[in-house]
Amino acid sequence: MSTSRLWWPTREQVLRRQDLMDRMMATSGVGACAALRVDGGMAYIEARAKCRLCLHEAACQHWLAAGEGLHEPPDFCPNARFFCALRREDN
Repeated sequence: MSTSRLWWPTREQVLRRQDLMDRMMATSGVGACAALRVDGGMAYIEARAKCRLCLHEAACQHWLAAGEGLHEPPDFCPNARFFCALRREDN
């Protein structure tokens, strides 16, 4: 039996992580429309994939629960640089 199933997230994990990404973008001050304009939408698709496979789900939930207002994304976020770049473009 293959162990590759251990690497792929479950349906529930995918849904939770997509919600976390949406919340992280909102907390970071990044709009989905701005993200979709980068590289013809491919950068957004890549960011979604990174989030879907991210191993920091619990840390992300904790960070989002503790924060208030707009903040820079945390260092553990695989999309932090992408979100920060989008913030700089908007300002």
